[in-house]
Amino acid sequence: MDILIVMFAGVLVGNRFFPEKYRQLNERLQTVCTALLIFTMGISMGQRDNFLQDLTSMGWISFLFFLIPAVISTIFVYFLSRWFLERKGGKR
Repeated sequence: MDILIVMFAGVLVGNRFFPEKYRQLNERLQTVCTALLIFTMGISMGQRDNFLQDLTSMGWISFLFFLIPAVISTIFVYFLSRWFLERKGGKR
């Protein structure tokens, strides 16, 4: 919940109060922070004793976390787009 509150505050500040002249600096800062986050995650994963054994299971779990939402959202968008396009085209 804390993450959502901080993210909402960032959206509010970015939309209402953040000057446009600092936009490029903000984008660069985001890139640097993202790279730092990925680097530190790699360090914490590399410190595990049985990292190579866990890598296979982490890969499958990550694959499922990608596959299941992607399939469900694709099906959802397919049926919604058919429904809205049929209503817009006057077929209903």
